Amino acid sequence: MAVAALAIKTRQPLADGRVFGSVGPYTQLDGTIHFAVDPAHPLNHCITDIDLAPRDSDGLVHFSADIRILMPDDPRRGNHRLLLDVPNRGNRLALATFNRVPRPINPSAPTDPGDGFLMRHGYTVVWCGWQHDVPSVEGLMRIKVPEARQEGHPVSGRLLVSFQPNAPSQVQLLSDRGHRPYSCSNLDDPDAALLVRDADNAPPLMIPRQEWSFARLDAGRMVPDASHVHLPGGFMPGKVYHVVYTTTGAPVIGLGLLTARDVVVFLRHGHADDGNPCAGDIQQAYAFGASQSGRYLRQFLYLGLNEDEEERVVFDGMLVHIAGGKRGGDFNQRFGQPSASLHPTMSNAFPFNDSTGTDSVTGKSDGLLERLSARRRVPKIFFTNSSTEYWRGDASLIHTDAEGTRDVSLAALVRLYHFAGTQHSAGTLPLTDTNPLDGSRGQHAFNSIDYNPLLRAALIRMGEWVSGERDPPPSRYPRLIDGTAVTPEQLRGIFTAIPGVSFPAHPPQVIRLDFGPEAKRGVATILPPVEGTPYPHFVPAVDRDGNEVSGVRLPELTVPLASYTGWNLRHPQIGAPDKLMSLMGSTIPFPPTPEERAMTGDPRRSVAERYPSKASYLEQVRQECQRLIDEGHLLAEDLEYLVGQAARRYKLLAVVREPAE
Repeated sequence: MAVAALAIKTRQPLADGRVFGSVGPYTQLDGTIHFAVDPAHPLNHCITDIDLAPRDSDGLVHFSADIRILMPDDPRRGNHRLLLDVPNRGNRLALATFNRVPRPINPSAPTDPGDGFLMRHGYTVVWCGWQHDVPSVEGLMRIKVPEARQEGHPVSGRLLVSFQPNAPSQVQLLSDRGHRPYSCSNLDDPDAALLVRDADNAPPLMIPRQEWSFARLDAGRMVPDASHVHLPGGFMPGKVYHVVYTTTGAPVIGLGLLTARDVVVFLRHGHADDGNPCAGDIQQAYAFGASQSGRYLRQFLYLGLNEDEEERVVFDGMLVHIAGGKRGGDFNQRFGQPSASLHPTMSNAFPFNDSTGTDSVTGKSDGLLERLSARRRVPKIFFTNSSTEYWRGDASLIHTDAEGTRDVSLAALVRLYHFAGTQHSAGTLPLTDTNPLDGSRGQHAFNSIDYNPLLRAALIRMGEWVSGERDPPPSRYPRLIDGTAVTPEQLRGIFTAIPGVSFPAHPPQVIRLDFGPEAKRGVATILPPVEGTPYPHFVPAVDRDGNEVSGVRLPELTVPLASYTGWNLRHPQIGAPDKLMSLMGSTIPFPPTPEERAMTGDPRRSVAERYPSKASYLEQVRQECQRLIDEGHLLAEDLEYLVGQAARRYKLLAVVREPAE
């Protein structure tokens, strides 16, 4: 077994011994898990540079990771199901997603179980670090991996770091969102390059080498620094910058893709004598990942990792959320930056479909599940996406062919659900147009639809599917054949007819990239990559209100008070106002009265024209919730919560707004 040891450092009652329904109290375990994998095993060959990783006297590659386990005190009262929540940039997401714990969550604070959903249903919940460059913040989940060595020396090579500032600055850390950077090997490297571009589809322009340096500012004084880049003229908000330079030291970051595999197999099959706290309990295992960690799971599937070195199945089911068509190519790359998301990146790589297909432009044939299908190791999978993944250009690629000419059938073990009219992360109230995490601002209030109740139901449906109790609801997503998948340009007129609404100048597309002949094994040799032709890009069609007509439609869309989009334009305050804001959608309220509608020239009917009273509105919401419950997309236990949220929305949106002074 690839787990060498599980060292539990602390054991404590969850939430001071709170009792979770019939399951009872839970215990929280925190510690370090130690791995030892065979670099010669065929299932491990896919890990970039594993052949260059140092080996111990046993011939194995050793590494370790943080681990946290929440488990019932009495396992007999649990549901015998393990849920691995793949951390996102070191953060644990499951309790915010399923238990309604408010975000952002302080990673170092005591665990807040929220409304106890996962505990009341009896899940054993597990987190294990997998990302090597997580910032040094207490409570974040990390992994420690060895560095590759060639002839006894550290590996050197080129890498590309990208960033898009939201405010003027002269200095930028050479990493994404404060993660641990790769240091420059030579501060005076004449071949290092700083490039700038206005948009993904614009060619990058070179900034002369003498105009910038590897440095930071200390009390206004420039200090040479191998982890920062300094531009005296200033980085402009909204523009995208790329730094290409040489670094030394290549952690074997792809080992992080093995943690999910080996920790779950250990907890499923390890004995108590091995230190397994779940020995004899776990009968089924599921994985959940959202955004970055959803891409992790897509890469995990693509590499065929759903079986361990002893050929045992790892996961019975996967809930892969808001990953779109992306994979974690950067998670298995020499000098990879798992947190980075700006174009260009290896995460936007063919294949996108779960079944095998061919890209006629490149001639490549492949499929996301090809390796697992050949070995009959495909788990049952839910792919769920918001509207944002469609508008950023990649979500439609998972269900259309590479030429954009037809819909592609899904595998029998796959369900695909588009959460209509939503943004990347679940929306919240009250409305705001400013992200408190980074100060970025949109031209409209952010999308406020909370889709987490759909994920709570999806997890329960997953368990029923794996157990053979019943099949989940049919897939629901936009399609070419019925006209519910359209090009972005087809929707321009609908949105620009709404007062105060503009449309993105150039909606993003996924572009074919050539990182060089060694890219297939995770080594980029052409930086920046050579850009080829873009893939076709489709988004969900909308009605005359600007609300999407396909997918799983929550009451916000079927009993609307606003137009809800998966996109938002950058506010002029943060630059590039004709470009999409990263990962944010919009709430564009309807006029409350016919008089205000006439005054503004809004083509959308007013709230008063749609609903004679608040009671009438809420009754329609209740009926729509019940419909989704009957279809299997919502749980009965969430009905009153959703009606309560609707009442709050009505109070916020169905009021006469005072004219601006």
